[in-house]
Amino acid sequence: MATPTRTTESGPALRRSAFRRSRGDGPFRFASTGAGVVLLAIMAAIGLFLVVKAVPALQANTSHFLTELTWQPNATKPVFGIGALAFGTVLSSLLALLIATPVAVGVALFISHYAPRRLASALGYVVDLLAAVPSVVYGLWGVTFLVPFMLGPSTFLNDYFGWIPLFSGESIVGKSMLTASLVLAIMILPIIAAISREVFLQAPKMQEEAALALGATRWEMIRTAVLPFGRPGVISAAMLGLGRAMGETIAVALIFPATFKISFQILGPYGNSIAANIANGFGEATEVGRGALIASGLVLFLITLLVNMAARFIIARRKEYARAAA
Repeated sequence: MATPTRTTESGPALRRSAFRRSRGDGPFRFASTGAGVVLLAIMAAIGLFLVVKAVPALQANTSHFLTELTWQPNATKPVFGIGALAFGTVLSSLLALLIATPVAVGVALFISHYAPRRLASALGYVVDLLAAVPSVVYGLWGVTFLVPFMLGPSTFLNDYFGWIPLFSGESIVGKSMLTASLVLAIMILPIIAAISREVFLQAPKMQEEAALALGATRWEMIRTAVLPFGRPGVISAAMLGLGRAMGETIAVALIFPATFKISFQILGPYGNSIAANIANGFGEATEVGRGALIASGLVLFLITLLVNMAARFIIARRKEYARAAA
């Protein structure tokens, strides 16, 4: 007889609980939706601002903005284009990504699956601390130490691997595309390592233990159970690092030779980026010059937006990773 009594008394309690949940879900849904709308509105406002400020300069330009290599927006007849700047931005960022990603994945695997617990905790704090170092510190370190140091390795690469187009050329300098890419790689390495470490720590323990129980070595377990699970997370971390490298300003402005030429010779005095050009030229720019710099910033804004959209697309294709992350 006790069971019907509990069932009868549970009806009002359940209704009150459902009412409280529904009363709390409404404000939360409204707040979360509003936050998403506000974020989209901010991005749209930024894009609209860039377009409005860039249109007068683009109308005054006497050449094609997307293909022109010359950058003279302050001249009597403005001539400027984004071709060389976009090329240098993409090339330096891709080189930095190729250098940083393997090292970052190795660091993340060591912290998550090889290092003792105390050492792993200390290394994790160090990686997080490196991710918080201001970019100007990396830039000053690159100018004072890395630029003179890279003359020797650059000469070696040119002497023995000059048959590769990237390492060819007659003029070898310290302020080169390779040096700037190394600084960018050091900057984005902690970001990729920190995200990859957290992803690797979320790998299913049962699968790892099952692989070890079947006689797999530590590396075989990582290769079969950890890396397949963490691959989308590593890709998204790399995309995040790529976006950071593309938007970096001060560090590369101190190192790039600030030339406007498309060249794959990463050891020579060639290279520039959109962000570095904005930092170097905004103070002395005329009204048309500022509009030209804002137009280049609009291109950079679109490039980074496409990079982040690509990262989200890659993650969305792996439904099991999205469910595990949730």
